[in-house]
Amino acid sequence: MSSTQLYDTIGATYTVTRRTEPRIAAQIWAALGDARTVLNVGAGTGSYEPHDRQVLAVEPSALMRSQRPADAAPCLVGSAESLPFDDQTFDAAMTVSSVHHWPDPIAGLREMRRVARRVVVFTHDTADSGWRLRFWLTRDYLPEVANLLAGRPSVTESADAIGARIERVPVPWDCADGLFEAYWRRPEAYLEEQVRRGMSVWARVGPDAERRAVRSLRDDLASGRWAERNHDLADLDAAELGLRLLIA
Repeated sequence: MSSTQLYDTIGATYTVTRRTEPRIAAQIWAALGDARTVLNVGAGTGSYEPHDRQVLAVEPSALMRSQRPADAAPCLVGSAESLPFDDQTFDAAMTVSSVHHWPDPIAGLREMRRVARRVVVFTHDTADSGWRLRFWLTRDYLPEVANLLAGRPSVTESADAIGARIERVPVPWDCADGLFEAYWRRPEAYLEEQVRRGMSVWARVGPDAERRAVRSLRDDLASGRWAERNHDLADLDAAELGLRLLIA
């Protein structure tokens, strides 16, 4: 299933759980520097688009485009690998939680670099096996995630392709954006189907893996095993779970 088909299938309630997290947004917007014109690639429903700049969005999924707010930036149909703009058209190009869905991530990143003087990419480090061990959900309940990342460019390879530096992006314990790692200190949230529907990972691992993971997590929460195994998380305000910002 292509990323467009995926989001046309699971994206109907995307805006319920996937909202802009102010602390992550502040890091993304700071990375945009003084850019006044911004292209948002793989823009989805419009989260993280800065309201104080001139933004143009590109999004392939009709269902995602239909959920953009009435006051959101104008949005074109298109894909990262073939952006319909001249070289250096924009001050900056940004993409948020989208690169891992692109058929050819490196080509898409290079296209962003072609059409903009600055590139800001919010993504995760697919080559960092450490985050899968630090994050209890993938370590103990959903090891299939590792298979989804096989063969994808590492964050270092992606950064090298566009001459970017890399910043770490911590995940706050009360993250407003329901991305896959958001509920690391609120495990009960992963038992809610509506929460899981806002994360493409669950659709990609398949229903059998999802049912097994949810059942095991529910049992461990009820027995107290989860709390015993993850007691060190209780006092953390933010966690390092492999999220990265590439800035070129």
